[in-house]
Amino acid sequence: MAAAVIGITAAAITAFVLLGNRGGPTAPRALTSDEVNRLAITRFLNYQAGGRAVTITVPNATGGLVITGSIDYRTHTGYGVVHGTGRDTSSDGLIQWTASTVLVHPMTDPPAVAPASPPASGWYSRQLRTSGMSLDSSLSIALRLGSDRPDNAALLPQNGAAWVGRDKVHGHQTDIMNGPDADTKASTSGTVRYWIGSDGTMYRVQVSVASESQPVVFDFDTRTYVPVQPVPGITPAP
Repeated sequence: MAAAVIGITAAAITAFVLLGNRGGPTAPRALTSDEVNRLAITRFLNYQAGGRAVTITVPNATGGLVITGSIDYRTHTGYGVVHGTGRDTSSDGLIQWTASTVLVHPMTDPPAVAPASPPASGWYSRQLRTSGMSLDSSLSIALRLGSDRPDNAALLPQNGAAWVGRDKVHGHQTDIMNGPDADTKASTSGTVRYWIGSDGTMYRVQVSVASESQPVVFDFDTRTYVPVQPVPGITPAP
């Protein structure tokens, strides 16, 4: 399967390279064979690791949301704490999600980091929406950033993958690559952009969602990974 998710317009790509990669190229170029191979394995490495710590920054018209937590790429389950920014604090609290279910635990004063063991009560369950909601689109994309097999390296360049710059993320030197255009969903638009280390490790992903003008950003390894434990007594649909 070609790498899933999304990205940005050509104008935004050029603007990013000009601002974020001083002295570098001002337009995307074809991937080298090494870059293709790293892009092909980056989602598989997340799965192989079992899980990753992640910070998800979700924009919206009232300020935005920041989700700090972990994703188990073997069970495809995420868990963390949500903090609203600006005027958007209605979603504050704990959250656990799968590809089809979202569990929320509202809190007026959520902690900086979610407790390792989720509370036994106070949870509300709903279906994950497949379109029209930037939070749910972001949660779905986050789970798709892990795969149980590498992507087909031969198909990536044919489907629009390209190199667009270099950057340092959390102390790691990375190459910035646009993923292919294939396998996008109705809630997303364009091509996913990956910040990938020399060994193929994914350190950042930036994605444009159809419901927002600003991209969603996924930052990995911002803290130590804490294994995801299920909410007691609740088994969300996979």
